[in-house]
Formats: sequence, C-alpha cells, structure tokens
Amino acid sequence: MTFSLATEVLHLTFRDPFKIARTEDSEASQTVLTFLERDGAEGLGECFPVPYYGETVETTQAVLPRLVGALDELGPLPQDRAEVLAWLERSATLMTDILGNHGGAKMGLDTALHDMAAKAQGVPIWQLIGTSDQLPPTDYSLGIDEPATVAERARRVAHFPALKIKVGGPSDIETLEAVRAVFSGPLRVDANTGWEPEQAAALIPELDRLGVELVEQPFKARMLPELRWLRERSSLPIMADESAVFVDDLPMLEGVVDGVVVKLAKVGGIGPALRQIRLARELGMKVMLGCMVESSVGVAAAAMVSSEVDWHDLDGNLLLADDPFEGLVLGDDCRWQLPDEPGLGVRRKARR
Repeated sequence: MTFSLATEVLHLTFRDPFKIARTEDSEASQTVLTFLERDGAEGLGECFPVPYYGETVETTQAVLPRLVGALDELGPLPQDRAEVLAWLERSATLMTDILGNHGGAKMGLDTALHDMAAKAQGVPIWQLIGTSDQLPPTDYSLGIDEPATVAERARRVAHFPALKIKVGGPSDIETLEAVRAVFSGPLRVDANTGWEPEQAAALIPELDRLGVELVEQPFKARMLPELRWLRERSSLPIMADESAVFVDDLPMLEGVVDGVVVKLAKVGGIGPALRQIRLARELGMKVMLGCMVESSVGVAAAAMVSSEVDWHDLDGNLLLADDPFEGLVLGDDCRWQLPDEPGLGVRRKARR
C-alpha cells in the first residue's frame, strides 16, 4: 500500500504589487498543489516554496517524491482518533528525518495527510486535532510603496480591525502617517530584516506615537543579541519571524523577543505548527499566525490551528486577484469561518 502523488503548479496573480524590505516588487507567486491518494482515500495540500529559505517550484517538485516514499513506512491509516493523531505525528517526523528544511514541500504533504485523515474520520481537520472554530480576526497586509499609494490601499481595506504595514523602505514614518490619516485601528509593522539596531531604536517612539502595536523581525534572522538589545529598550512587543523557522528555534529566542510568527510554510505543516505554537506558550511567548500569498488551500490549513494564537495575519488569499478555491469564508467581522465538512473543506471553483 503506497501513496500516489500528483502535483499542479499554480500561478497566482496579486491584487496589487507587493514589496517587502528584502525583495523587489512582486505581482504574482507560484505554489504547488499536492494530491495524495492511498487505497481510495484522497488528500489535498498546498506547498509554498519560500525563496528566502532556498526553495523554488523546481526544488519542491524534486523533493516531493522522496518525501512521499518515506511516508510509505507509515502503514495503513488507523481508525481510532488517538492513533490517527500519532500516525500524523509520525509522518511529520519521517519527513523531517529525510529533509531538515524544505518546509514548503512538507507543508503540502502534511496538509494532504490531515485532509485525508479527517475525511476518513468524517470530521473537519480542526475537530480532528482538537482546536476550535472560534478564531481571532485577521489583519490585512500592505506592501512597501509610495506613502500615498499605501494610504489609498489602506482606505480600501479600512473595515479590517488591524492593518499590517511592511516597512524597511525609504519612507517608513511618512507611510505610517499617511495610513493613520485614513485608518484609526491598530497598526502592525513588519521590517522583514530591513532595519539596523540604532535605526530601529530611534523609530520605536514614533511607532508608539502612531498607534503601532507590535514590531515584526526588525533585523536579520541571526542577530539575536541585537534583538534582545532592542527588546530591552522598546515600549512595543518585538516579534520574530525569520528568526523562528523550526520548532527547535524557539528555546534560543526565550527572553530575546516577546513572541514569534508561526507559518506552515516555514515549520512544515499543520502538525508542526501546532507543536511550535504550544512550545511558544510554554516559553511565555505571544504568537502570531501568518501565511504566504497563497490560495485558500494553504490559508485554510493554517486556519485549522488559528484558535490557539493571539494575532491573525491570515490574508494571503485575500491579496490575490482571483483565488482558485472556495469554501473558506471571511465573515463581516473579518474572522475566518471554518468549514463544517470533513477534511480541509475547500474545493476548486467551477471554471467559468
């Protein structure tokens, strides 16, 4: 009894150009859908290759067959729920033993396995793994651009309870002031490693004045002494994203930052994300759940663990000009409404 794998590359066009501190303008992303089948049971997942971690569509497609081959060691899918959860945990361990990195590839397979297992149990994934469908609202992210352009985009999405503003460009304070003129709610800023220590320390009082509630990844990933130094001087929480990739990264961040950003494409899927969130809690850290600019397949997978976090940044599918999937619905309160149907609960839109 072996798994069979099929893949499909998705080209996803953005609603607006999107730039962060360490990249040029981007107007589209590519992801890889995974379709797993075994003994008539099927599962759907999405791999998001993160270039920052050396992943591409090509590397993802190259490693997927190797990972699937390792999964054949799992044995048949159990019927008992506790045994199913142990089966899923073993699958994540098997994939990590084969490849320590390639979180995007592992994300797609882990999601497909959870989809397959939850369908076999006749329940949504969130019920299978013991989370809740009561979720925090999501924010909406705006990339680096001219201040007036960012402000106009902020005006368009001012119904969201919070906005996440990408910074690390030439006009950070001017951009935030322009956004503040059209939006009264909390702001979150993400420098994506684009600041230097003295620069960040000088900016914190201005960010505080402008109603920013947290600062994400101000420095390069391994600048941990500098992150600790800034945290000791900051009136705002400091969150680690690029510094917090794997579950094992968290202990070295204790006392260095106030919290971490968990993403399935970094850590390798639903199961590893839940373990990372729970370890962060044990270490006294706040948690934001994030995503990439991906379809509803990837965002729905992340939403399955999102009842466990403090802040939501699950807007990747909302940044698309046309999400090819449906089933994950955003309520008027900007909270994701998790599907009740078994498995992941999303499906391909009918072709027009």
